[in-house]
Amino acid sequence: MKTASTVLMIRPHTFGVNPQTAASNAFQSAAADENVSHQALIEFEGAADALKHAGVNVIVMDDVAEPPTPDAIFPNNWLSFHADGRVVLYPMAAPNRRAERRLDVLRSLEKEFGFSISQIVDWSAYEDEEMFLEGTGSLVLDRNKKIAYACRSTRTHDQLLEIFADEFDYHLVPFSAHDRDRQAIYHTNVMMSVGDNFAVVCQESIDEIDKPYVIAALRDSGKVIIEIDYQQLYAFVGNCLQLATTDGSRIIALSSQAKAALRADQIKALSEHGRLVDAPLDTIERVGGGSMRCMLARIFLPKRSSS
Repeated sequence: MKTASTVLMIRPHTFGVNPQTAASNAFQSAAADENVSHQALIEFEGAADALKHAGVNVIVMDDVAEPPTPDAIFPNNWLSFHADGRVVLYPMAAPNRRAERRLDVLRSLEKEFGFSISQIVDWSAYEDEEMFLEGTGSLVLDRNKKIAYACRSTRTHDQLLEIFADEFDYHLVPFSAHDRDRQAIYHTNVMMSVGDNFAVVCQESIDEIDKPYVIAALRDSGKVIIEIDYQQLYAFVGNCLQLATTDGSRIIALSSQAKAALRADQIKALSEHGRLVDAPLDTIERVGGGSMRCMLARIFLPKRSSS
């Protein structure tokens, strides 16, 4: 089963409100104060420590001071790692997020941590054509069944979805999803999370014409569906992530706000697929509009041969 036990996290240096993403992210708030960056750093360290304590191998690298990258804490949008050694660099909608793409991060993974990168697939040039695909924010990947779920938005371009599916031999399940105000949900991974044998889904956000198709794809691939509502969507329940631990067990990583929003029956259902591991991320969620899953880039790369 392809469930990562190693994740990359980027320690924030200039976390704060990003005006370049606010228009398409209804989950972030413009309200901020001077302590936001400091509080986000505290929350970041707490999340990293919680995952480490749970048995996840957490690799932490520092954000750069210049240029300012207020969303660098969310690395899953600019890169994805694949078991054949490929790394994808994605085209980002916000100009100030493009500086998050750092080859030194990849070099460090090779030299310091022993991972093997066979190819860097760089799609950043599509930004010149106003075509965007923001990593595993745009794409929720069922890596075991090779299915890619994606809700359309200004940050998720149909043509790039097709290119991804062709490049990595995935079956594509595109659909439209909206929040309560009928605004397109900016990233798929806030309304859906797919694990080994389950999926957390906000079904009421999916357009009626697409809903049967999406649910059938999940069920036909053997997923137990744990349905969440809009209120839980806004509490970032959909932004949970199943991870493996170093001893082979499973956890479900999520924020404390998300865990508190779950009903008892949902906690029971989720717990069948992994122990719930939470950390408070209130500032990161409120100001950045993303939660636990957005902060984690799962590393599926092979290790370099020691011979």
